[in-house]
Order: sequence, then structure tokens, then C-alpha cells
Amino acid sequence: MSAKQKTIKNSITVSGVGLHTGKKCTLTFHPAPEDHGYKFRRIDLDGQPIVDADVDNVVDTARGTTLEQNGAKIYTTEHVLAAVIGSDIDNIMIDMDAPEVPIMDGSAAPFMI
Repeated sequence: MSAKQKTIKNSITVSGVGLHTGKKCTLTFHPAPEDHGYKFRRIDLDGQPIVDADVDNVVDTARGTTLEQNGAKIYTTEHVLAAVIGSDIDNIMIDMDAPEVPIMDGSAAPFMI
């Protein structure tokens, strides 16, 4: 983990449609404690499983980066993760109510926190 240990001050919500699934998805970014890292929480699934944004959880890269852990998959994670990292954030929880991150305008810009 980075020595900076930065997170966001308040929760922020964005919505859009997944590029490959065509399903609407709402993402809510929440502040997270030190050493939390980057995590997705599938709030649409029973038990609200958490998926760590970790290279060991990458299961597919054919049409985007897919993460899988605890029985949940997160599709097309690369733009939102690029925005979080580019915003110099070290710790964040990202709630999702669908399996795929929305494409927005196709860049990381709409996710800049």
C-alpha cells in the first residue's frame, strides 16, 4: 500500500449503461479506511459480495478486465480503476447494482473524483 493512504471525503454516485451487457448500473464511491485498497461491492447480489481489485482476481481480459471473487464478477473495470488511481486515491469502496461498470463516454474522465 501507498504511504499516502488517501480516500474521498464524501460518497459520490454515477449511473450509466454497461457497454457489453447493456444493463444500467449505478456506482456509489464511498470513503474507505487506511489499507482498505480498491474494492467493489455487488449490492445487487445476496450477501453483497466484495471483489478486491487485485491482479489475482482477473479472470478475463477479452473485452475488458473482468474481476471475480466471492462468487461475484465485475466486468469492464479498467476505466473506473484508472480514474481512481489517476485521482491519487488509495482506498475506496465502490458499490455496484449490476455486473458491469457503465461505459459513460468511453474514457476515465466521468469517474474522476
